[in-house]
Parts: sequence; C-alpha cells; structure tokens
Amino acid sequence: MADRHLEIEQKYDAAADFVLPDLSGLPGVAALGEPEVHELHATYFDTADLRLAANKITLRRRRGGPDAGWHLKMPAGPDSKQELRAPLGRPLAVPARLAGLVAVHTRGAELRPVATLETRRTVVRLLGADGAELAEVADDLVTGRGGADAEPERWREIEVELGTGGPDLLKAAGKRLRKGGAKRAKSSSKLGRLLGAAVVPSEPAAARSAARSRIAAATCNGKAPAITTGEVVLAYLAEQVETIVTVDPKARLGEDDAVHKMRVAVRRTRSALRSHRPVLDPERTVPLGPELRWLAQVLGEVRDLEVLRMRFEGAPDFLLDDLERRERSAYRRMNTVLKEPRYFALLDDLDRLVADPPLGAAAARKARKELPGLVTRAWDRMAKEYASIRTSADPETARHETRKEAKRARYAAELAVPVLGIAAKRVVKDAKRLQEVLGGYQDGVIAMEHLAAAAKRTKNPAEAFTLGVLYGKEQVEAESARDRLATTWSQTLGPSF
Repeated sequence: MADRHLEIEQKYDAAADFVLPDLSGLPGVAALGEPEVHELHATYFDTADLRLAANKITLRRRRGGPDAGWHLKMPAGPDSKQELRAPLGRPLAVPARLAGLVAVHTRGAELRPVATLETRRTVVRLLGADGAELAEVADDLVTGRGGADAEPERWREIEVELGTGGPDLLKAAGKRLRKGGAKRAKSSSKLGRLLGAAVVPSEPAAARSAARSRIAAATCNGKAPAITTGEVVLAYLAEQVETIVTVDPKARLGEDDAVHKMRVAVRRTRSALRSHRPVLDPERTVPLGPELRWLAQVLGEVRDLEVLRMRFEGAPDFLLDDLERRERSAYRRMNTVLKEPRYFALLDDLDRLVADPPLGAAAARKARKELPGLVTRAWDRMAKEYASIRTSADPETARHETRKEAKRARYAAELAVPVLGIAAKRVVKDAKRLQEVLGGYQDGVIAMEHLAAAAKRTKNPAEAFTLGVLYGKEQVEAESARDRLATTWSQTLGPSF
C-alpha cells in the first residue's frame, strides 16, 4: 500500500529579488535548521484532456530530494491535500495503486506525461524546543515545460508546509512572508500555474455544482415555492453522484465509513430514480437500476463484513482473524471491480443524467405541490409491506421488504426537505426509526448465520462453545429488535403535508 499523509501548506509567489525574511520568533519556533538545497526533477502525468488537473489532482514522478518517488495529491480541504507516495519504479509506469485511486476520473483513459518541472529548492526547517519539525519553508526556483516542445517558464515561489505545528504558525509565517513582499499564490499547485488556461473545468463537476447551487440559492432567498420538481430531484441526484465520485478513492483505501457512504449514495440514487419516475423519463433511467443495484452489491460485501467485525469487537481472536481475512479479500474484489469498464460506463451515465437530465412531464410542476404526493406514495408502499408481515407465509421476507421500503420512504422525504421543510423532516425521522429497528433485527440474523457457518467449520470444542454463546446473545438481541417493531410503528405519524 502506498504511504500517505495529510499535507497542509500555503504557497506564495515571490519576485526574483525576494529575500526570505527572518523566520525566528514565530509561534513555538525555538530554532531554525541549516538551509538545505535539493535539485528536484518532476514529471507530471494526466490524461490527454487533463482530467486530473481539472479536479485539482496532481500525479508526478519526482527524482531528487529526501522523498523521491511517485506522489499523488488529492484535495482534502482548505490548504490541505491527501498525499500518497510510492517508490520510483519505472519512469513511465504509473504505480497501479495510485492509478486506481484516480480511476474514478480517468475511467480507463491513459495516464501520460503532460509536463516537467525542474526545481532548485532551498529548505529551512522551523524547529520546536524539543527539536520537532514544526514546519518547513521551501524557497523554490522553478523551470517548467508544459510539453516537450513548449517554451520553458520560470518563476519563484515559497511553500510553507506544516509538520507538527499548528494553524497559528502557518498564519504567522504567511504574514511575515507577505510583509517581506511575497503574495499568496493564485494556483494551489505548480502544475496548475504552468498549464493555466489549458486546464478546463470538469464539465460533470460543474453540472453537479450548478444543480445543487440552484436549490441552495432558492431556499436561502426564500424562493422555495418557485422551485420545480425537476430542479429538486436533479439537485438530489447531483449530490449523490458527487458523493460517489468524492468517496471512491477513500473507499479504495479502506478509510473509516467510506464504503458505507458510497453504498448509501448509490442506494439513494437508485431509490430517487425509482420513486420519481413521473419526473424523469424511464427510457433513460430504468436501465440504470440494475447497474446501481450491482454496484451496491459489490460495496455491500465489504460493508457487511465491516459491520460484523465491529459487532464482534472484543470477541475471541480466532473469530476476528477470520473476519479480517474475509474483509481483506472482499476489499480486493471490490477494488478489482472498480477498475472495470462496467463501472466507468455507469459513472458516465450518471454524469449524463445530471448534465442532460431526461425530464418528464412532472418535472416542470411546482415542487411544493408535486413532492407531497411522491413522498406519500413511498410511505404508503412501506405501510403496505409492514401490514403484510402479519399475514405473510414468509414474515422474514416481509420484514426485509419493509426495511427496504422504509429506506425508500426516508430517501424520498430527504429529497423533499429543501422544499417541504419540517413536515418532510418528520417523515425522514419516522422512516429512519423503522429502518433502524428492522436493521437491528437484520444485522442480528446475519450475525447468527455467520456464527452458525463458523461453528460448522471449527473442530475445536472450545471455539464451538464460544460461538454458541455468541449465537445465543445475537438471537436475544435480534428478537428484542423484532419485538420493538410494533411499538415503533405505533409511534409514527406518517406524512401530513
């Protein structure tokens, strides 16, 4: 796995005659390290249409300096980037691990050299009283080429990157640099500065942002009554697609809760397309259903094992070790699937859905009038499934279907919150409570099935006894959740628009 860390830095443009000011006396700084000079040679990789740069991502192979190797930097917040590293390897062979982390953007397109940078870097380290590196100030003389035949561009910039120091140090260092004549850099990366206008904003990202912004602006300005149903549905879908794209690399890395967030976004998308068929032309949206279901199942294998591992926290090592092995295998399978053309095709279809929505007849109707009916219908479908639990020959299946309909009712109400406000929030709350009770029961059933299968595999009497005890505990908890369902249902109010 590639090394990674959170990079927090600020960049400043400086004139050729700029003199680096005295950096002593900054918050927490007890001493300055001796200046170190490095010659850095970096080749930047991107697709032919610069998709990584359009999403403020940089991928480079750099020789020279103490951190020579491949570096992938992805936005992580203001002045922050998640940086992942890999060994130098071969000059033109992008490490598969790093290529996979940007596949949600490249989608099978070739990564190739797009620019080179030669940097003479002078580094001064800001040290604390205990000798810890609080920050690093790099004075860079840069020569960049945006292609083999391009004329070289030269500039100077100063980088301040935090080590163990805090935001106050970053702010104070910036203030001193500006006082000395430096200015905050207009670009957050050297590559962005070099390529300039050649980097065209990502059209899918722009479409998602525009869809969300229209609703945000209308609700903030008190113009929610004028919003159309199509605009609300489109903003909700844009939010889910944005989540899928943003969380994809985090899911591949196994970051906490990332797979769960991505899976929920996929389910919300599928649910919105199903619940709002009068708003969107089924000819284009119905084919997306099976593909979204497929992706949710791929993510679900990992998520179900994560839930089991967390549920059995504190259990004997033999059980946890087995779960961890299964989870690692599931992650490998997931990462393989997320590199397949089928996944990229689905992402392309979702982008087109937001950028060129297939709006139906109901899309132009006022959301305040149309959405109550759509939310109520979703609730009624859930209520019908709930009623079938008592009469069904297969109550287990009926409970499972009720849980799925509870999710759909919740998602339909979530979509309507920007327009219907408190009334929709109440439906969300009621549906969520039902979903959680049914989910507690379902999680217990899955845990019991896993324990029963593990008991069949073991030949150790002590392990079998432990598994039996855990099975009994899960059975009690599952039955308790099942018995709470009627009480929870009686406490719901349902839609009242």
